[in-house]
Amino acid sequence: MIDPMFLDTPLYRCEALEPDLGCAVSVKLETANPVRSFKARGTELVASLLAGQGPRAAVCASAGNLGQALAWSGRARGLDVTVVASRFAPAVKLDRIRALDARLELVDGDFDMARERAAAIAEHDGIRLVEDSLDLETCEGAATVGLELVDAASSFDAVLIALGGGALATGVGHVVKALAPGVEVICVQPLGAPAMTYSWRRRRVVTTDSTDTIADGVAGRRPIPAVLDDLLLVADDAVLVREESIIAGMRMLLHHAGLVVEPSAALGVAAILEDRDRFAGRHVVTIVCGGNVDLDAYHGWVGAAPLR
Repeated sequence: MIDPMFLDTPLYRCEALEPDLGCAVSVKLETANPVRSFKARGTELVASLLAGQGPRAAVCASAGNLGQALAWSGRARGLDVTVVASRFAPAVKLDRIRALDARLELVDGDFDMARERAAAIAEHDGIRLVEDSLDLETCEGAATVGLELVDAASSFDAVLIALGGGALATGVGHVVKALAPGVEVICVQPLGAPAMTYSWRRRRVVTTDSTDTIADGVAGRRPIPAVLDDLLLVADDAVLVREESIIAGMRMLLHHAGLVVEPSAALGVAAILEDRDRFAGRHVVTIVCGGNVDLDAYHGWVGAAPLR
């Protein structure tokens, strides 16, 4: 049910990163596909089910990547797709959603306001609401990343996972803990969008009034309680990283790995940069989860300072 073009993505040791990071680093590359993120693994499952039964229409809230993925999967199966996003989301993500023939509705607020509007549309129109991280299919799709890691990787000590709504972290985490329980599952979130990390640490939902990060793909304020419950089962740690470390990670991935990534995809490298002693001598996998980035903003970040 998942188009093979989204599966068996590259996983390779990136030795060029290792002198600066002080550990062995493998990259799981989720950007080499038509939507440039892992999200289509889940939307392929959702769209396949809708095409076989139920309403042939769906709506989701998105920071950009889920919307693109649902639009792509829905178009391939003749579904009507509506995406609700913030008016302030990166233009490159919004333009791509439109190009994939989805109906795009913008709200004058952030992702959590888009979630509220998407739920209202689903209730009013009687169509499927696709909730990233809460819907099982989105987590099952993300779990295939974990299966590929466990099947293909030589032994590794830790996996670093960008933490936003939680689909990637819970999906990969469940697989890793079931099949490679000795591997440390470490979730990484920006210091400017810490709600899920605070919630994990306190074992209860913690919300924030706002977010302040360039990593728009993980900038949520209100964790979903059921997703937090799932995360508590599989995450060994959740860490917060500074904006300057995210930018340094993006710069390193460009110069040492030849990868243009969005800020959320550099969170794993940022975590190593901020705690080299923790990872020294270990083999770490970082999931490069998305490559949808505004190029003007990207050049402003990556070109801001030379590599150290």
